[in-house]
Amino acid sequence: MPLYFINLLRDVVGASHVVSGEDAAPYCSDWRGRYSGVAIAVVLPNSAEQVSAVVALCVGSGIGVVPQGGNTGLSGGAVPLPKGQQVVINLSRMDKVHVLDAVNHTLTVGAGCTLKAAQEAAERAGLLFPLGLSAIAAQCEIGGNISTNAGGIGVLRYGNMRDLVLGLEVVLPDGRIWNGLRSLRKDNTGYDLKHLFIGAEGTLGVITAAVLKLFPRPQSVATAFVAVKDPATAVALLAHLRAHCGNTISAFEIISSSCLDLLLQHIPDAIEPFPMRHDWMVLIELSDVLKTPLEETLLAALKTFGVGIREFIVTAQKKCAASWWILRKNISEAQKCEGISVKHDISVPISGVAEFIAKTDAALHNQFEGVRIVAFGHIGDGNIHYNVSMPDATKNMALIARSSDINRIVYDIVHTLSGSISAEHGLGQLKRNEIGHYKSALELELMSNIKHALDPGGYMNPGKVL
Repeated sequence: MPLYFINLLRDVVGASHVVSGEDAAPYCSDWRGRYSGVAIAVVLPNSAEQVSAVVALCVGSGIGVVPQGGNTGLSGGAVPLPKGQQVVINLSRMDKVHVLDAVNHTLTVGAGCTLKAAQEAAERAGLLFPLGLSAIAAQCEIGGNISTNAGGIGVLRYGNMRDLVLGLEVVLPDGRIWNGLRSLRKDNTGYDLKHLFIGAEGTLGVITAAVLKLFPRPQSVATAFVAVKDPATAVALLAHLRAHCGNTISAFEIISSSCLDLLLQHIPDAIEPFPMRHDWMVLIELSDVLKTPLEETLLAALKTFGVGIREFIVTAQKKCAASWWILRKNISEAQKCEGISVKHDISVPISGVAEFIAKTDAALHNQFEGVRIVAFGHIGDGNIHYNVSMPDATKNMALIARSSDINRIVYDIVHTLSGSISAEHGLGQLKRNEIGHYKSALELELMSNIKHALDPGGYMNPGKVL
């Protein structure tokens, strides 16, 4: 691309905020190191007006646009393709906390505001922004969280990012700015346009700001680590706790023994939670805005559950609970130390979680002798992270080479259970081709029609989702 085009970008945002050549490389590879591409330039605007001018300039020149936040995604959605004419628009400079309305329980932020900064702003006001991605909260940004409809450990109680957004500001593919920064909880005046852009992974426009929901901050917390017979017991326990503890359940996470093996080997602060090893464990958290102690409530509910619990520990002490959460939050990091695995981020109805794990475990062990399955995640909302590798590193690359066969086994079983092949990480590049196997022709047609209506030239994040 001629230098004059890069100079036009510099005219919009300033020369120091346009990066090209080797300096652009860090923006062109994903967090996990799986995807990398090439960009004409990386542009770092500081306003919606600058984003608008850059988008109009790119589209007018036939150049694709790749919106990017903290670049912590796991599906290759925020990096350019290896080939093609693309400009990365990184929103990290648009990091302001604009307005906190404590009465309305809302927070308006720029797309580049980190999740941690949003959480801290809420905390200073005695409130809570509950998106539960604490392991990467300092790096991930609100615009990316919205574009991927991020989930995390709090979905059981607070919902996905889609449930936490009241309004958006978006730069459209033609450069116009849609100001939908409304802080209303009721607005029944036609199509709710913000939902087109939440979870769209930047393929319909560039999110530049958002109005987020805030919640009262919990004043009491109780946490339990529970060893259970199997995933079916965990699902039954969740139903039991819902009946006895109601909406105080804020997290319900399952951890397999294979996860614990990796944690104890690679994470220095990891500790064995029980005197003896168990195949399956559940990490549970209750919280309430009232200062009423929850420890006895949780203890009583566990004692009345019946058969299937092997042993359990309950605490209201933050330090003890934190040592347990270290285990859950570092599983991916521990597995990363072992090398590449075939990762899956699936969801099924909660009632189908145990069946999914049982059927998929059996099918993979039958097909791939000696395979290691690392299963964990948000059983409270039916989202299981299901990762497959060989414990013997010398055999692992041969398994990785057959990832398409593994995916087909996993995804076919998910499909029979009316599940989704991507619960919270998005499609990006990783699952773009897979989705054609599992969405109906009508669904794909409707998605394509929406894409064409807003972005007829296909310039917004090309090569992603569709």
